[in-house]
Amino acid sequence: MEYQNPTRTHCLNSDIISTLPLNIIEYILCLMPLRDALRTSVLSKKWRYSWEKVPKLAFTDDLAEGPSSYLGEVVEKRLKVTRAIRHVLTRHNGPTILELNFSVGQLKLFSDFDQIIIRCLSRQNVVKEVIFIIKDGCYNLPFSFFSLQGLERIHLQNCGFELPLTFYGFSRLRRILFTNVEVSAEMLQEFLCHCPLLDEVILNGYQESVDFASGGNKLTFVDLLRCVPLLKTLEVSKYYMKYLTAGGMPEKLPTSLAHLKHLHLDVCFMEQIEISSAICMIRSSPVLENIVFLMCDNEKLPVQQTSSNFLDPEDYSDLKLDHLETLEMKMFNNLPLEMEFVKLVMAKSPVLKKVRIELNDNVSVDEELKMLKDMLLLPFPRASPSAKLVFVRP
Repeated sequence: MEYQNPTRTHCLNSDIISTLPLNIIEYILCLMPLRDALRTSVLSKKWRYSWEKVPKLAFTDDLAEGPSSYLGEVVEKRLKVTRAIRHVLTRHNGPTILELNFSVGQLKLFSDFDQIIIRCLSRQNVVKEVIFIIKDGCYNLPFSFFSLQGLERIHLQNCGFELPLTFYGFSRLRRILFTNVEVSAEMLQEFLCHCPLLDEVILNGYQESVDFASGGNKLTFVDLLRCVPLLKTLEVSKYYMKYLTAGGMPEKLPTSLAHLKHLHLDVCFMEQIEISSAICMIRSSPVLENIVFLMCDNEKLPVQQTSSNFLDPEDYSDLKLDHLETLEMKMFNNLPLEMEFVKLVMAKSPVLKKVRIELNDNVSVDEELKMLKDMLLLPFPRASPSAKLVFVRP
């Protein structure tokens, strides 16, 4: 057996670490929690200051070690985290921050967040993405946030904001993901209208107390979609859907959604106005490739099928889904209108590849078998006979 000198092996490993290219070191540091990235400074001289230029900064509750189960411990840990944040900001010298991520719970480092934003502005850092995930409480964005003109992506969860009087928009912003964001309809509309490059809008709301309907302004889908002419992806959850459809929708939007490819809506097929709104958006999207509908429960009785709302393909001669490839229906309740909608889409989609129907728990096995029989055996028009039809139980 050949003898290996452990000292020589250690030196070789150290040399490998030390000779890694800077872009590889940067990539490794981006994958690590910030607390661990700071510790890499002891690996070698080359690594000692590498973390100072890492383009992704994630400030979390575990940035400093220590328990946080009692009030005194929470205060002590918050001081440690605050000191760690200041240390990172003082030493960080990268001109561009690709991602600034704040994900906190009970420590509520809101005042520290304000200082971080001010610090970035004072040092003229270009921040491209900001993520605020607040697990406890609500963080109100400071006015200084709206001076981060390099932003391309914003992700807010359990936050709130009002626009400053001097808000001129985000000229580079392309994506927003808002979850339980407290903002009035008027403020949201003004925000969207001042972001000319937006192509992805995701609005999630899981509590009716979200301060969206405050004020006298009534925002509709027509108003919202007029603000985002370059929209490629739109996702709207239950409570935003309920509010935005309340003002009604025309049969077709006045301006086509010429770039929309992905449409994800929470739709209640017991609400006539929500069905009409969904059909209107589909009708107005000539390059739509993917539709995902999450069926919402409602205590109301199902909408009765009449000549005015029956989804007969012959009544939709102007509906053309020439680019649609996938249709996904989640929490499918087997309501007549849900099934008619699936048949309508299949009749209008010549390049359709897959229809995936995820059944709700309340759909029995017998109902599932009947659905399969109706869809597979009974004749109805299909523009793409080769499209796969898949039924899935949760």
